Amino acid sequence: MSEVPDNLYYTADHEWLLIADGVAVIGITDYAQDSLTDIVYVELPDGGSSFKSGEEFASVESVKSVSGIFAPLDGEVIAVNEELDDSPELINQDPYGDGWIVKLRLSSQEFESELLSAADYKAEIGE
Repeated sequence: MSEVPDNLYYTADHEWLLIADGVAVIGITDYAQDSLTDIVYVELPDGGSSFKSGEEFASVESVKSVSGIFAPLDGEVIAVNEELDDSPELINQDPYGDGWIVKLRLSSQEFESELLSAADYKAEIGE
């Protein structure tokens, strides 16, 4: 069974968000990293880049495939996890901690209707 922390928001695209003070820390879920298997490369966006909900802002390459990571909400990238350049496996080892991908300053505080709760995400992945 995948780890699905209750304090986070989720997307149907298997991303998690920790939202506080108008900033979302975003990564991929335990379910997603397990499905991808060994992650070998992460393409990160440039700081200061702006994205609309649904736009691809990063990609994750594993031994199996390359998967796009899509902005779950509108916002501007204010930080990227540069540790992933040298250690992409952090996503496999600690997807909800050291394996975060970006911090996005949200364009709007109206977001809850667009995201899934932990219970909803568990239902989405059949757990």
